[in-house]
Amino acid sequence: MRPDTPAENVDHPAEAARLERTAGLYPEDAEALLLQAAAHLELSGDRPAATKLYDRLLSSPDGLENAYLVRALKASNLWEHGHEAEARAIIDGVRVASPRDPAPWVIVAEALESHDELEAAQETFTEGARLLLTDVAEPPYSTHPLLFGRHRVRRMLGATHDDWDLLADTLHSSPVSLDELHDPKRVWSLGSNNPAELEAEISRLRAELGTYREALSRPFPVAVLHWPADELAELVASYPALAAEYPSHEEHLATIEGALRELAASGTANLGIVTGTVPSYEAFAASEGASPGDVELLPQYATTLAARGRAVEWPPQRGTSCWCGSGRAYEGCHGTAV
Repeated sequence: MRPDTPAENVDHPAEAARLERTAGLYPEDAEALLLQAAAHLELSGDRPAATKLYDRLLSSPDGLENAYLVRALKASNLWEHGHEAEARAIIDGVRVASPRDPAPWVIVAEALESHDELEAAQETFTEGARLLLTDVAEPPYSTHPLLFGRHRVRRMLGATHDDWDLLADTLHSSPVSLDELHDPKRVWSLGSNNPAELEAEISRLRAELGTYREALSRPFPVAVLHWPADELAELVASYPALAAEYPSHEEHLATIEGALRELAASGTANLGIVTGTVPSYEAFAASEGASPGDVELLPQYATTLAARGRAVEWPPQRGTSCWCGSGRAYEGCHGTAV
């Protein structure tokens, strides 16, 4: 969500302005684009301007897809430029609302952590984990930062490992363990004159950097394209060459679920679904100078939608509606065999 490119390599104000212009061209993607613009403004040091963008989003008459994420980011930004009381009030509101998205939980917990509110940060990470991970066999990719952050804060507090800490350890893929990466004594070794201690710290920092780069290399999910029934009917009627790709809507839905399960079984993380519309697809084809009837254009369209923040996480959080639009809970619909 936040572009973490070093300031010397990016003109953050110019990038923010470009993203605002792009949001004007693609209103359906304005929320994701403006959030990226606000992040660039934060990195440039213009936190008041970032707050204005968050307020602009929150006052949108059309509503937001991720209102609690915007509130969490606003709170974090406000605290950084001296508005602690307002930030705390927003953080309390996010916690009381209990959003089903892990991102707001992580952001408000990290805001507390960064201001040495470690007990409150641990409580917030734990509330989010309890809400989103109770009775969940395999934590979704998006919840990993929730577990890692909780592990980090508890390590700093000297708390003994519990089941969620052990789960975080198993999800962590770096050769350096989370216990080492989150060791509060690490900072002491940076001032050491002992070559062995310094070499060990360099190894740990390299491991952290590798994890960080891996996260940045997956800025949006590996997404599979979904067409609602009416859109698919219009698509195939307008472009008969795609009929072989989509024999029926039922088969299309089954193919999506099957493809995602195969990707998950192969170890691919951060999976999602993007929903297409015929007008959007035709506009994309025109921008690429290609025919909408070209089957090879479909995965490119899916990737573009994901890059614009249109992907919905798969599998859905427990108790939420199925991605297919049936209105039934995922566990009682396409998730019956999960």
